[in-house]
Amino acid sequence: MYRDDQKNHTPETTDPSQNYMSRSAQPLDALFYPKSVALIGAKDDLGSVGRTMTANLLNDAFKGRVYPVNPKREEVLGIKAYPSVADIPEIVDLAVIVTPAKTVPSVMRECAAAGVRSAIVISAGFKETGPEGLSREEELVSIARAANIPVIGPNCLGIMNPLTGLNATFAKGIALPGNIAFISQSGAMCTAVLDWSFKEHIGFSSFVSIGSMADIDWGHLIRYLGGDPETKSILIYMETVGDTQSFMTAAREVALEKPIIVIKGGRSPAAAQAAASHTGSLAGSDEVFDAALARAGVLRVDTISELFDMASVLARQPLPKGPNLGIVTNAGGPSVLATDAVTLNGGGMAKLSESGFQELNAALPPAWSHGNPVDLLGDAGPDRYELAVRVLTKDTNVDGILVILSPQDVTDPVSTAECLRSYAKIDKPILASWMGGDTVNKGIHILTQAKIPTFEYPDDAAWAFAKMWKYSQNLINLYETPTLEEGEEESIPPGSSEIIKKALKEKRTLLDEFESKEFLAGYGIPVVETVIARSREEAMSGAEKIGFPTVVKLFSQTITHKSDVGGVILNIKSKEEVGEAYDNIRRSVTKLAGEKAFEGVTVQKMIKLDGYELILGSFCDEQFGPVLLFGMGGQLVEIFRDTALALPPLNSNLAMKLMEQTKIFEALKGVRGKESVDIDKLTKILVCFSRLIVENPWIKELDINPLLTSPEGIIALDARIVLHEPGTPPEKLSIPSIRPYPSQYIKQISLSEGTDILLRPIKAEDEPAVVQFHKELSENSVRQRYFEFLTFDERTTHERMIRICFNDYDRELALIALTKEEGKKEIIGIARLIKIQATERARMTMTIVDKFHGKGLGNAMLTQLIYIARKEYIKEIVADVLAENSGMLHLCKKHGFTVTYPDKGNVAECLLRL
Repeated sequence: MYRDDQKNHTPETTDPSQNYMSRSAQPLDALFYPKSVALIGAKDDLGSVGRTMTANLLNDAFKGRVYPVNPKREEVLGIKAYPSVADIPEIVDLAVIVTPAKTVPSVMRECAAAGVRSAIVISAGFKETGPEGLSREEELVSIARAANIPVIGPNCLGIMNPLTGLNATFAKGIALPGNIAFISQSGAMCTAVLDWSFKEHIGFSSFVSIGSMADIDWGHLIRYLGGDPETKSILIYMETVGDTQSFMTAAREVALEKPIIVIKGGRSPAAAQAAASHTGSLAGSDEVFDAALARAGVLRVDTISELFDMASVLARQPLPKGPNLGIVTNAGGPSVLATDAVTLNGGGMAKLSESGFQELNAALPPAWSHGNPVDLLGDAGPDRYELAVRVLTKDTNVDGILVILSPQDVTDPVSTAECLRSYAKIDKPILASWMGGDTVNKGIHILTQAKIPTFEYPDDAAWAFAKMWKYSQNLINLYETPTLEEGEEESIPPGSSEIIKKALKEKRTLLDEFESKEFLAGYGIPVVETVIARSREEAMSGAEKIGFPTVVKLFSQTITHKSDVGGVILNIKSKEEVGEAYDNIRRSVTKLAGEKAFEGVTVQKMIKLDGYELILGSFCDEQFGPVLLFGMGGQLVEIFRDTALALPPLNSNLAMKLMEQTKIFEALKGVRGKESVDIDKLTKILVCFSRLIVENPWIKELDINPLLTSPEGIIALDARIVLHEPGTPPEKLSIPSIRPYPSQYIKQISLSEGTDILLRPIKAEDEPAVVQFHKELSENSVRQRYFEFLTFDERTTHERMIRICFNDYDRELALIALTKEEGKKEIIGIARLIKIQATERARMTMTIVDKFHGKGLGNAMLTQLIYIARKEYIKEIVADVLAENSGMLHLCKKHGFTVTYPDKGNVAECLLRL
C-alpha cells in the first residue's frame, strides 16, 4: 500500500478556468468545461435521480448557468424550469438527459434543433436490454452525429470536472480536485472509487463514467485528456474495449506524453469454443489484451490500489532506464521480501560496480552486507543512509533505488528522510518504505513533500519499481528505431489473392497444404518442396523425383490436423515404402474420417536438420483482429505452452521483442556448444509473416508448425490456412487494430529535369535518413517550416524523430521523397497530413531540401497529398504559411487553396475544400 499524506496532487494553477480560457478550443470542451447546462428530466422528488442531478449541478463551486427542463414543473429546487430545451434563452453547451429511454431519441432531436453542443445520456434501457434497446440507441447516435453533438453514455453515471465544480452525475458528492483523470465503464465502480478517494485524499482533473460508449469511446477521451494540461495521468477501469482502432491509435499517441494505466476484469476467461487450429486454442482473450496494451505503451494493474499507486509514482519519479534495483536498508528481512518482489515481477537486483563496492566498504561498518541489498545494520543513522544513497546514485549498474527504514531504537526517521531530499530529482527513480506507524509519519510527510513515493511495505515498493521498468521497457520497445530492409516497396504477391479467390469460389474455408505453402513462398517464407499425389503411382513417382528419405502426408481440404487421423508417415527410404505409406494413410483416414476425407497424399523431402521445431501462427481475436503467435512448436505445442503473442504489423524490433518473450529463444541463440540459428533471417521471416497477415484479411487462422530452425537453415515443413466463411461482411474479416503500412500510396515519379523520385509514406526505419535530411536544410528553410530557427541538434533528438517517423497512419501520414545519390537513397522532401480530432480536417506541412527548390518536387508532393486526403475522406486541408514564403503560397494557390491573413499578421492561413 502506497503511503502519502498528500495524494491529492493539486495542479499548479489555482484557477483551472484560466488555463481553459487561454488554450485553444478542443472538440470535447463543451462536455468538460460547459458554461451552460440543461438538465432534461430535472425533478425535485425525494430519492429521484433528477433531484440528485439538479442538486449536484447547483453546487456553489460550479459557476456555469444551469437550466432545469421539465414541461410539468414551473421550477425545480427553486430554479425556473423550462418546458423544453428550445425555450432556454441561449444555446446550451451541455445537455444532461435523465428521461425514460423511450423518450431519449426525441429529446436528442430537440437538442439538435436547438444547437446543443454536447450531451450526456444518463438513462438506461438501450442495447443492454436487447434488440429494441439497440435500435433505440442506434437512432440516438444517428441524430447526435448528424448534428455533430458528442454524446457520453447512455447508461452512465455522468461526468465530474472537480477543477471547475461541474458535477453532472447522480453520485453523492464531487471528487476532490487533482491531476488524475479517471474513466470507468462501470457506474458502480465510479461511486466505489469516489468514496475510496475521499478516504485516501486522492484528487482528480476529470471523473468520467463512460457507460455504453454509443458515441464517445475510450479513444476520444484518451486523446482529449492527453491534451489537457491539468491531467498528468489517465486511469481506466475497462470492461470492454469497443472500437479497438480508436483505442489503440489514441493510446499509442498519448502514452508518450503521460501514463495510461488500466485495470480490466476478466483475467479468468469463460469457456471458449475449441479453435480449429493449435494457434487459436493457445491464447485466451486476456492474453491478447495484455499484448495489445504492451503494443500501445499502456500499463496494466490488477487492483484499484495499484492503479492509484502507480499513477502517483509515475507522476513523481522518472522511468528507470534498466531493470536493476539497488536497495538500501537497516534490516535484512524487509530487504529479502523486496528482492523477491522485484525479481519475480520482471525486475532485477543490481550488481554493485567495483568502484561503488569499494567506496561503501571503506566507509561502512565491517559487518555491512558487502553487496546489494546494502544492509547498513540496525544502528544506521542519517549519515550512513546518505552515503549509501549517494554511492548508488553514481553507480551506473543501478537503475533505481529503494530506501527501506525499519524503526529501531536508534533510528531517526525524520533526519533520514531529510537527507534524501536532495536525491528526489536525480535521473533514476528513488522510492522509499518507511515501515511502522506513528513514529515514522513525520518522515513520510517530508518524503512526500520532496516527491519521493513512500510505501508502507517494502515488497510493494519493489513491485512498483518492477512495474515502472515494464512500462519503461514497453515505451522503449515501441519507439526504438528498427533496421531498414531493402525492398520495402514490394507489392502484394499476385498469386496470393488468386489462391484465396479460388477457395472462396469453391465454398472452401481450408486451403490445402500445397496452396498454403505456395502462399507462404509468395511472401518469401522458405517452404519444403511438396508434390501432390492423387494415386499410389503418383506418390511413388513423386518420391523418386524429390529423393529419399521422404515424408508422406494426407492431402485433404477438410481434415484440419493430419496426425490425428494417422495422416503423417516420416522417414520413408524407398519407392515401395511410399506405396505402403499411401495405402496405410488411406485406410486410416477412411476408417476415422470417412472415404471423402481422403483426396490423396503429398510427398516432400524428409528434412533432417539438427535444430528446433517452432510454431508461427495467427488467429483472429474478436476484439483486436489478427494476433500473431510465436514459440516452441511440434506436436507438444499445447503441452509446453512456450509461446508469446503480438499484434501486427511487426517491424524488425517488434519481431525480436516477440521472440525474446519465449524460453526457446535462448536455445535459438546457441546453448551448450550449439551454434546459433540465423536470428536475422528468422526476424525477417516474422516480419514477412506479419505482412502476409495484414495484407490478407480473409485469413482467419494460419499455422506454420513446425517451422524447422537450425544453424543450417530455416524452412516451413507444414502449413495450414483457414479462411473466413464465404460471404463474411468486410467488417467481420481479420482487420488489424493497428493500421498497417499504407503501401497503396507509394508512387514513382520523374521531375522535369529527369530525376527519378519515389514518393512513399514514412516508416520508423527512416529515422537515420530523416536526420541526414535535416543536415541539408538551410537556416531559412528551417525558419519557414518551424516559424523560428531551431538548431540541428534541437530538430533531431530521438524524441522529436519519434514524432516525425513513427506515424499512426489512422491519425497522420508523412510522405517522403526519395532519390538515389551515388547509389544511396536520400530523403529530399517531407510532406505531412495530420488529422484534426473530431473533424474532417487535416493540417498540412511540407519541407524540401534547398537544392530541389523550384524543380517541381513541391508540386508533385502536394498533388499526392491531396490525392491521399481524398482517399482518407478528408474534406478540408489547412496550412499555416509565413507571408514571406512566396514559393509555398504560390504552390497552394496553384492547387486551389484560398489564402487569407487573419488579423493582418505575417502568417497566411491556406484552406483547400475537397
